[in-house]
Amino acid sequence: MKTSRLFTFITTALLMTAGGCTDAEMDRINRNTSNPPAETVNARFQITDAITSTAFSTIGGGYAWYTSSYTEQLFGDGNNLLMYAEIRNAGVTAAATTFNNDWNTIYRNLQNLKQIMEKCADGGLNAGQPDLLGMAEVLWCIKWETLTLLHGDVPYSEALDSNNKTPKLDRQEDIYTDILQTIDSAITHLTLADNEQLNNTGSQDLLYQGEPARWLALAYGIRARLLLDGMYRYPDCLTAVEESAQKAFELGFDGAVLDIFDSPDQDNPWAAFMSSRNYLGANGTLATLLADTDDPRLEMYACDTFGTGTLWAPAGDASLAVTTQQVGAPAWLANTNAPVYILSKSELLLIQAEARARLGFDAATPMNEAIECSYDEYVRVSGTENVTIPVLPIPDATLNEVMRQKFISTAVTGPISFYNDLRRARALGEEWLTLLNPNNTISGVNRWPLRLPYGNSDVAANPNIAAAFGSGNEAGMYIFTEPVWLFGGTR
Repeated sequence: MKTSRLFTFITTALLMTAGGCTDAEMDRINRNTSNPPAETVNARFQITDAITSTAFSTIGGGYAWYTSSYTEQLFGDGNNLLMYAEIRNAGVTAAATTFNNDWNTIYRNLQNLKQIMEKCADGGLNAGQPDLLGMAEVLWCIKWETLTLLHGDVPYSEALDSNNKTPKLDRQEDIYTDILQTIDSAITHLTLADNEQLNNTGSQDLLYQGEPARWLALAYGIRARLLLDGMYRYPDCLTAVEESAQKAFELGFDGAVLDIFDSPDQDNPWAAFMSSRNYLGANGTLATLLADTDDPRLEMYACDTFGTGTLWAPAGDASLAVTTQQVGAPAWLANTNAPVYILSKSELLLIQAEARARLGFDAATPMNEAIECSYDEYVRVSGTENVTIPVLPIPDATLNEVMRQKFISTAVTGPISFYNDLRRARALGEEWLTLLNPNNTISGVNRWPLRLPYGNSDVAANPNIAAAFGSGNEAGMYIFTEPVWLFGGTR
């Protein structure tokens, strides 16, 4: 140790004697080339992580696993935390620790996206690259949409300031307005990039290989969903929803699908979770619906993949929520190669169909196309072959039927989205799906979460969030009584 320090001293002295050592030279000597600072990294390399984190942490992580139990699209099985979610145990559902990992991870991911957007600004390392900027803005909107729709008021305007350890809670109304402005900004930037035929990301873009036209289609799809999210507060949004979805399809939208899980060390997050925890099974609510309508998706949803013998528990049976026996599971939970859908084509078609049905227009065409897409998505994620898929168009595309089909399709591609739809329906006074878990209400008290609790790291460290979370016996219990602002609440 002494020899090393002496050598460093002598080397520095010689450099200074030889001609003086400038600050720039010392910075060069001290630079760790194996771990360069973020500001020196080309943002095209950061977009790769932004895409994968969106699929893993935002779409395919704990938020999706838990909400799939609340939507009754999957079943929390065994003696574990998801079983406690299944029996609607208030202590687990309302705990700040339940979603802490997801909460922290999304904020870290947002910091990465913030860096990308700053580098794309005038004078930045990636200035003059509107394609990269538009990609980052689309992912930014997806992540903030997830955070605020699940939690309500969240740290936003001050959240990514590293010097502010206690950011304020921003109102959901303000966050939502800003997200809509950002998705419009993304559309502007991606349109410019498409017109100029730019491609600054190439293979670093794991979704679309840097093609701005395909990102532009996704941006319109996300815009359609964002507008529909706000329907309770802004009922005049439906025409814009339908037009945005149509624009996405005109641009060739065919789904935003991360399909990179083709090697032993790259497992789909759902399959990896199932393999390590064995926490999930088929839910009788969805299985019964599929069985009653002779829907061929049943054989991929409630199957004997895990060798358990029993396919699914009867919907509405009190034993459904307390059983420790595996009740069969969707085939895709055993498929490590299954892709992750950031936005599926079937979901966007059903968004368009819902808007049309509410406007009094023909919804049968997009709804039936969505059903065909959903069949393909079930087959693709299940990794199954020789599945007979009948073409059974449904001519009567009522709002109830559109939403039933969304219930089925998003079980594969987006339970978080359907959780949002169910809460939006409650705000609108609609019930097009009867949830059958007997523990949604316990002793006359609601135990179906109207929102998710904040993450523990901020509840413990940020007094602004601690105050909103509550204390003592009331800590976190607001999630059973207070909807988020977009769905009829105040925050």
